[in-house]
Amino acid sequence: MRAIFSVLRKEIRENLRERRTVLSALLLGPVFVPLLFAGMLNIMLQRNTAEADRPVAVAVAHAERAPNLLAWLTANGVGVTRVDYDDAQARAAVRLHRYKVVLFIPEQYAKQLPAAGPAPVLLYADASDAANDRSAPRLRALLSQYSSELAHLRLIARGIDPLILSVVAIQDVDVSTPASRSVLVLGILSYLLLLTMLTGGLYLAIDTTAGERERGSLEPLLTTPVPREHLIYGKILATCAFMLLSLTLTCTALAIMLQFVGLERLGMSVNFGPATALAIIGVCLPFAPLGAALMTVVAAYTRTYREAQTYLGLVMLVPTLPLAFAGMLGLRPTAALMAVPSLSQHFLITSVLRDEPIPALHLALSVGVTLAVGIALALFAGRLYHREKLLG
Repeated sequence: MRAIFSVLRKEIRENLRERRTVLSALLLGPVFVPLLFAGMLNIMLQRNTAEADRPVAVAVAHAERAPNLLAWLTANGVGVTRVDYDDAQARAAVRLHRYKVVLFIPEQYAKQLPAAGPAPVLLYADASDAANDRSAPRLRALLSQYSSELAHLRLIARGIDPLILSVVAIQDVDVSTPASRSVLVLGILSYLLLLTMLTGGLYLAIDTTAGERERGSLEPLLTTPVPREHLIYGKILATCAFMLLSLTLTCTALAIMLQFVGLERLGMSVNFGPATALAIIGVCLPFAPLGAALMTVVAAYTRTYREAQTYLGLVMLVPTLPLAFAGMLGLRPTAALMAVPSLSQHFLITSVLRDEPIPALHLALSVGVTLAVGIALALFAGRLYHREKLLG
């Protein structure tokens, strides 16, 4: 153990002198990523708030055919612009972004409405336009409300109680908490934390073999009277130290920056205080040996520093792939899924953010399996150091 810790101290001292390592491990990930995330989140919240307060604007073609509808829409805060479009012109106006929404009143509207029939209207919108905020859904909801009010008035005029149409009275009961609702926005944090953690140890893992080989210091290092596997174990521990330092700085930066985002405007609360940050560091702690050993093993098979950067850039995506599948498939934590490294950390981080209790079995599976895979990879890396091909 003395030899392993001697290598650990040596690697930490040497890499603290490397500006590239310090920049990636202590600045780009821990500071830039939380700052970028908090800034984007704040812009998104401000935009959603502004859209909610902004009145709906709509261009109405042939408004003279529905004067009562237009008066009702105007009274409910809708900005109406009268236009004289046919079907082709209405489609072109939306497609060319002259108007976000066009409401077309056909000739049948004025005939069907007095006859107590369904009066048709056409609502033109571009569902593929991401910048088309919520104008179409909000206008559709207002038209449904207007239709419901007319239907009730028709029943009253015929002496029928409108409540007869309400067969089932549905009352929504929301069991979520402000903290659990915030995960709808903060769900990407687990991906960012794991990626930042891996980035923190990236250059040190590359330097373990490819860097030493290019500098010509690997062969003298292997001639020292220390078992070769002890050398690699010390380097893996040094990589773990930089990964955990990067994770700690990232959690600290997030705990500070997320307090200024203002999720309370959406009925959410940021559950990311010091206790939450420590809990997240704790659940990610077993992932450090796995990530460090995995990057070291891959770097051992490369011949140059540039080649190692290329391969490790791809390898860093592997632990984050299960997180993408979890989001697409809507996976929930189970005993089987908690045995998948990185995915189990994602579930644990989500539970911590939601302020939910973590089952002891899930925690044990996550920690046990992740550590077991990390130790196995570290032992395999130690065996690789006995290969003569390691010298190139």
